[in-house]
Amino acid sequence: MLINKDLCIGCRQCMIICPVQAIELVNEKAEIDREKCVECSVCYHNSDCPTKAIKPEKLKWPRIIRNPFSSVVATHKLTGIPGRGTEEMKTNDITERFKQNEIGFSIELGRPGVGTQLGDIEIFTTRLSTIGVSYEKDSPITAIISDNQGHIDPTLRGERVLSAFIEFKIPEYKLDAILEMIREVEKIIDTVFSVGIITRVNQDNTIPVIDSVERKGFTIQPNAKINIGLGKL
Repeated sequence: MLINKDLCIGCRQCMIICPVQAIELVNEKAEIDREKCVECSVCYHNSDCPTKAIKPEKLKWPRIIRNPFSSVVATHKLTGIPGRGTEEMKTNDITERFKQNEIGFSIELGRPGVGTQLGDIEIFTTRLSTIGVSYEKDSPITAIISDNQGHIDPTLRGERVLSAFIEFKIPEYKLDAILEMIREVEKIIDTVFSVGIITRVNQDNTIPVIDSVERKGFTIQPNAKINIGLGKL
């Protein structure tokens, strides 16, 4: 985003709404910190600037990649999928991506107020590739992994985004290795992250991974998205 200082009246409305605190007043005019800015467009779409001082900037590579990872209305040019995640986890009842004895994971790095650099993703993906995982092919993160060791395209590592999802699946027997890796990364990474687990529910309504996860010292909350097969009707 660009702020026209001739039009800005210093009302602070864009400062209040910025999810990463990238806007501050300098000489009573709003100014965007380009390093902090994740190009989410929230200030442009939602601050209701009284003088229309905020305008979109024509972004170039690699900075342009910040927008689809940060804006819920943008479409990833790499995958053609709108929004910051992918659709695969939400449509498992149609695609049947996660079969019996398979476990899906989503690791979301960053949050409003914190953000993350795409280089933070590499801390996970290099370790995941050592364990051996099947990355979601339509994930924008998968699209920027440059080799089979899990390295991120070096031109993108310094780009800052609101949040990003790593999505993959594993055979059930690798669960302990993944959980141990998460504990390892937790000690060294400089951003927040959350972990989602995708699994089929047994016929008796039990969730097979809960005991294994809790034995590793994690608290699990089985109260998120639950597909009941309606997509097949």
